[in-house]
Amino acid sequence: MAYAAVLLAGGAARRMGGVDKPTVPIGGRPMLHRVLVAVADAEPRIVVGPAGAVPPDVRVTREDPPGGGPVAATRAGIALLDPGTTIVALLAADLPLLTAGAVDDLLRRLDGPSVDGACYVDGDGRRQQLCGVWRVDALRVALDRLAARRGGTLDGAPVRALLDGLSVREVVWSGSGPPPWFDCDTDEDVRRAEEWTR
Repeated sequence: MAYAAVLLAGGAARRMGGVDKPTVPIGGRPMLHRVLVAVADAEPRIVVGPAGAVPPDVRVTREDPPGGGPVAATRAGIALLDPGTTIVALLAADLPLLTAGAVDDLLRRLDGPSVDGACYVDGDGRRQQLCGVWRVDALRVALDRLAARRGGTLDGAPVRALLDGLSVREVVWSGSGPPPWFDCDTDEDVRRAEEWTR
């Protein structure tokens, strides 16, 4: 299934002392690069936020305003999609355990015109909304609707508010290995991810 990928890399990483989190290495490679490998077959691949060195075919942009949060970053990434792109993987840039197989699993669940998106849920049933695939038209409508409710701005808007009202297929990870939605918000998370990649 043809799809694009938008990676959100602009978080402040406050719980990690403000480090440029996507550049933190896991298993010898920056987290951002590990996510880019998981979506190697996406076209285009777009990074929103400070990206550092990325492959030449990866597009890079910034949210408005810089540091405006994941919804503002989503809008910036969606704006760079090629005309005719219908599906996008919307991913945090700190998912070092994400694999191409896990992305394929999500894409397979995006069947039927009534489904706007598919994302993983963790063991407690919480949606991992920045580890999902979405219909581009549905996201654009949701972005416009949320901006209208907020007086034209998406600065600081929560992802939950963006996806509220969309038809979401929740996917439980049933593959082998660590959960693909595992993100690194703390130094302890980084240590756990390192252990999983050994």
